Amino acid sequence: MSSTAFDLVLADLRIDGAARDIGISAGRIARLAAPCTLNGALVERCGGLLALPGLVDGHIHLDKTFLGLPWISHRPDDSIAGRIAAERAQRHAIAEPMAVRARRLVEHIAARGTTAMRTHVDVDADVGLAGLEALLALRSEVAHLLDMQIVAFPQSGVVILAGGAALLEDAVRAGADVVGGLDPACIDDDVEGQLDIVFGIAERHGVRIDIHLHDPGELGAWELRRIAARSKAAGMHGRVAVSHAYALGAVGEDTLARTAAALAAGGVAIMTNGPGTDSIPPVQRLIAEGVEVFCGSDNIRDAWSPYGDGDMLRRAGIVGYRAGLVTDAALRLAFDLVTAAPARVIGRPAAKLSEGAPADIVLVAAEGVPEAVATAPPRALVVKAGRIIARQGVLA
Repeated sequence: MSSTAFDLVLADLRIDGAARDIGISAGRIARLAAPCTLNGALVERCGGLLALPGLVDGHIHLDKTFLGLPWISHRPDDSIAGRIAAERAQRHAIAEPMAVRARRLVEHIAARGTTAMRTHVDVDADVGLAGLEALLALRSEVAHLLDMQIVAFPQSGVVILAGGAALLEDAVRAGADVVGGLDPACIDDDVEGQLDIVFGIAERHGVRIDIHLHDPGELGAWELRRIAARSKAAGMHGRVAVSHAYALGAVGEDTLARTAAALAAGGVAIMTNGPGTDSIPPVQRLIAEGVEVFCGSDNIRDAWSPYGDGDMLRRAGIVGYRAGLVTDAALRLAFDLVTAAPARVIGRPAAKLSEGAPADIVLVAAEGVPEAVATAPPRALVVKAGRIIARQGVLA
């Protein structure tokens, strides 16, 4: 038995088929060893459960959720602008403070194994920086549960909103980690104008970029190539993401090939949540072309969708189902979309179980990663930074 006493030992678990104990010290994995060889101040017997690295949600909207409220019926609209207006009306009708709803959602997803996230927060004339300020405060309060990166999201547009550019820059000065954008063509009707502002803010303040892009077909693909060209010219390889990019699943082969090559050259990542009726980017094809692809929950029980539960294993399964990821190797790729890939995109340490890595660990009853993705079993135990934070889906 090891003479080193660890802060926490997770004993008798499996890592991809191999029986292991994990010794944790100072919030990191200090030792991976054969069973019954480690001792610690606290020993948790794991009964042969499968250990996974903490899950990473690359795209969520904490400020929008209705989770925990009485049921609110969905109000559909065929246009993005119409849905924005419908959401604004519903938001004003809710009495419960956003910070309360956001915290409830954080606790809900942390208990399901999400240990890091990128959340978007609306920054517009309606809410100003109030939502951002609330999430900045919440981030400190829930740091023991998960790591939070915040995107200043200009949902009402950048160019068309009077003072929009200044407000977006104020958000970054106030503490937003990422500057956002939205449909430069269909919302702002000024692709180069919006990209001038967003990339300008990113370059001045050294922050990352994440642009929502719902614009369809050839238009959306052209916008993706413009974003990729800007990223390459600005030397922002690996620091720019485009969320949704439905166009990539709805264009011909020649356009797809040109656009994928541009995205790879510009180091632009693509996020998909596997939306219900919309086309999704061709996951395997993009990865084969050198494009980073990652997943997020997007909306959870809000004005945009009555669905969503924040379970990133289930999200990996949804995207895997839509993308045809059915072999064991492809299911492992789906798992990468909710762990290693989003970690790279948001600039976190690699999401893996190795000595020296952060002790963010999730235990499930499954034979291996492919089964975990396909079945999304309950989270038996969640460890964040070396501390047990949840058991059986309930915060400890």
